Amino acid sequence: MPKIEHVGLTSDQVQSFIDDGFVKIENAFSVDLAKQCRDELWADIGLSPDEPEKWVHPVVWVGFKASPPFIEAAKTPRLHQAYNQLAGEGRWLAPKGLRTFPIRFPSPEMPGDDGWHVDMSFGTDNPDFMEWRANVKSSGRALLMLFLFSDVGPDDAPTRIRVGSHAHIARELLPYGEAGATLRQLSANGHASTEVVRWNWRQARRAQSISATLFWSMPHSHTGGSGRASWRNRHSCRKASSIAPCRHLRYKWLSARQLG
Repeated sequence: MPKIEHVGLTSDQVQSFIDDGFVKIENAFSVDLAKQCRDELWADIGLSPDEPEKWVHPVVWVGFKASPPFIEAAKTPRLHQAYNQLAGEGRWLAPKGLRTFPIRFPSPEMPGDDGWHVDMSFGTDNPDFMEWRANVKSSGRALLMLFLFSDVGPDDAPTRIRVGSHAHIARELLPYGEAGATLRQLSANGHASTEVVRWNWRQARRAQSISATLFWSMPHSHTGGSGRASWRNRHSCRKASSIAPCRHLRYKWLSARQLG
């Protein structure tokens, strides 16, 4: 089992967060925790890794998980130190679970849930998710976190992210002020402004099942992939106070990594 060292981000990792809008943290939690989480998810969806003939859908979604393994995976000392370095000590609320698990299986069918999009940060009580909102200071959210609970390679339904698209989205959000823009407004042109940036960061590299990627709260353009199979989670780390923007999050930032 890999040892999870109680160390913070290196200067290079911080610079990656500033320049690219994301930082990938290897060995963010233990292999044992990853297996416990996978086992629970298998049970939740009523499928088995030993019965692939029953995998008839390209993707199965699981919602909020607040059992001990998922809580522990998000609060390791290594991750807490990263939260402090990027969001500022005392400026974030510890996750009480993880939500949104797209579990992808080998299939020739399109999953129907892929496509370039941005993640919004407030107004999420609206039943129409296209009316969820984001503003240039990302009210209500400090970090967006993507956890991998299985190994993911280029053919394993990775999430593709347009590196640097956070800067383009920020320019689009600026005129909307505090009220921000809705997802419907931001996606009206298919996020055309982000097409100029590169994507599929490190496509040829395989991402380990015990890694996590932390993203700045600024929305970024990414798409869920289709292909073989992967298990991952997307979760937000909320701000401790949403009254003022976190000064530590003034950096440009975006997500980029092979996540299913």
